[in-house]
Amino acid sequence: MIAPVPITLIVNQERIEAMVPPRLNLADFLRDHLSLTGTHVGCEHGVCGACTVRVNGDIVRSCLMLAIQAENATVETIEGLSDSGEIADLQMAFHQRNALQCGFCTPAMLMAAQDLLLINSEPSRDQIREHLSGNYCRCTGYHAIVDAIESTVRARLERAE
Repeated sequence: MIAPVPITLIVNQERIEAMVPPRLNLADFLRDHLSLTGTHVGCEHGVCGACTVRVNGDIVRSCLMLAIQAENATVETIEGLSDSGEIADLQMAFHQRNALQCGFCTPAMLMAAQDLLLINSEPSRDQIREHLSGNYCRCTGYHAIVDAIESTVRARLERAE
């Protein structure tokens, strides 16, 4: 057995020090060691997007990243974005537009949507679809998700005026 190694990182604005097996992926670390279960594990190949988190401001597939690769990084999960209020308007729009059904993909969809809106404050429907193309949803068919993001864009633009 390979001995655990120490890591230090910031998760949702909290400094974390832990001993982890070198081969533990970030998704399992977040879920099993920190009880941040909003990060879902779907395909474990980086294809479905259910494990999306932000690391140093960029969205990544946490099933493809080892926990030790997050040494000295800032990691934000759906819980952090939700608790801070950063995505409150997106969450409300998803609810109002019925853009969630089973909820398995929803945390990662919200993470990807917020990522897009930080990059492009006025994306087209095609740009929204393109940015979400790495996140699978088996329930909604994406139309309601795109509608929810589009309505959030309009509301944010109105508030900015």
